[in-house]
Amino acid sequence: MAGRIPQEFLDQLLNRVDLVEIVNSRVPLRRAGREFMACCPFHAEKTPSFSVSPSKQFYHCFGCQAHGNAIGFLMAYERLEFLDAVEELARHAGLEVPHTDGGGRDFSRMLLERVVQADRFFRRQLRVHPARQRAVDYLRQRGLTGQIANAFGIGYAPPGWDNLCQALRGEGVSAEELLAAGLANRDEQGRLRDRFRDRIVFPIRDRRGRVIAFGGRALDGDTTPKYLNSPETPLFHKGAELYGLYEARARTRSLARLVVVEGYMDVVALTQHGIGYAVATLGTATTAEHVERLFRVVNQLVFCFDGDRAGRAAGWRALTVALPFLRDGRQAGFLFLPEGEDPDTLVRREGQTAFERRLEQATPLADYLFAELRGQTDPETLAGRARLADLARPLLEKLPDGHFRDLMAERLRREAGLTTTRLRPPPTAARRADPNPRLVRTPLRKAIALLLHRPELAQQAVVNDSTLVDDGEPGIKLLAELIETLRDRPQLNAAALLERYRNTPEGAILERLAAWEPEAPAEGFQFDAEFADILTYLRRRDDPRERLPDILLRRGAPSALSAEEREALRNLGKPQKI
Repeated sequence: MAGRIPQEFLDQLLNRVDLVEIVNSRVPLRRAGREFMACCPFHAEKTPSFSVSPSKQFYHCFGCQAHGNAIGFLMAYERLEFLDAVEELARHAGLEVPHTDGGGRDFSRMLLERVVQADRFFRRQLRVHPARQRAVDYLRQRGLTGQIANAFGIGYAPPGWDNLCQALRGEGVSAEELLAAGLANRDEQGRLRDRFRDRIVFPIRDRRGRVIAFGGRALDGDTTPKYLNSPETPLFHKGAELYGLYEARARTRSLARLVVVEGYMDVVALTQHGIGYAVATLGTATTAEHVERLFRVVNQLVFCFDGDRAGRAAGWRALTVALPFLRDGRQAGFLFLPEGEDPDTLVRREGQTAFERRLEQATPLADYLFAELRGQTDPETLAGRARLADLARPLLEKLPDGHFRDLMAERLRREAGLTTTRLRPPPTAARRADPNPRLVRTPLRKAIALLLHRPELAQQAVVNDSTLVDDGEPGIKLLAELIETLRDRPQLNAAALLERYRNTPEGAILERLAAWEPEAPAEGFQFDAEFADILTYLRRRDDPRERLPDILLRRGAPSALSAEEREALRNLGKPQKI
């Protein structure tokens, strides 16, 4: 199920990477017997139920039932597409993903190449274009040095209708490619026009540092819009990307907090003044994807907005979006700047120390939330306190289960003078137990589960055994395929085996069976004997007399039996003539 990536490469990749290392770099793990445990990164919980198996290279959450191999983990945790997750793992393992011909991967690679060509063009224009002085003067006026402009790759889109288009067309780029990459559009007469004209250009990078889009700042005060982003493309989704996040992570390996601001220039100016942990949304309000991605990097966020009405509206929006992600240990604060100031102007005027002092004094989320609600009610009256509780309840119900939720509920009781908050209880995680107690009861499923736990057991099976001939019974064909695959490729682990069945009905069953853990220790002969016993049982079933009880169990009521089957049932156990 690897698309255009050779299966042999995926086998090699999943045997090379260590899932424990991949997960632990993002979610701290602790050893628990043969496995590693953590609080699940995919749902809120107080007691760790997220398990990583080093032997299977498989993770499973006993609460929310999330599970998979290293590729699946990166897809879920980093929100990557399949091919991007494979490339990320390959980079980590020091492998080169085999290049393929045709299809969506080549299209994405082509778009990346076109954006990189445009990036080179914009950077060069800031150095050589005759009109560049206006751009240079603007950057100097904003206090930027050449060093910081180079660090962020700032460029210049010169005036004129089609400078970029002509330059890239001269390099063999087609009009359709320019349009698909978001670098150009067509006017009313159908003529190709540059999207960015006479603007300072800020390259937008993805989490891997690749330029995927641009933001342009107008030099002329009469030009609208003042800020212009690339359109949505297969590479760029502005509701998920954050300007400056790659640079912040590249600059500091262990970030303590991130400051969320509104503009490109805010990020660049703060970085130049020593505050290298600022990021900006891309002309859109804070989204759940933004918050989720940021909390995967740090546990402390400070939302820094202008103090005007628009800034406070943006702050409230950020608060409501952040609430579901505030599990214990995470913090969010809010800093609203004086009227007429933004981070760019304020840090240039005050300097790093004074600005960071403001960040330290940012209003905690709890204080900001209740201050805003008090402003909408009259807490001196019974009706006002009831209204405050009514406004707060749906907000607090967004919080995940944990101590912070309990403390916020207690805060509401104090603020509104209540004896109870009447909050709906949060969803509770399932108890840790066999995740699929009925799933491994049949011998066939037990055999498959044992193979996933100990792939080497396949070596004791006979591939052409009539036992494993597909007779229509669910599971026989899958068991035969697994044994044959493992006998041909004994180096495969459970993770690589599961990858072969990605996005198939069989894969869904295999993933559930992979979550099964035997009660016996991994060492010894228990599994060999049990697997052999199951194969023996399956061989015995080739005898119609031995298969009859299974047939009856599957069919149900005796009235459904044929006359021959009823006769066979009466004779079951009688001595047979030779």
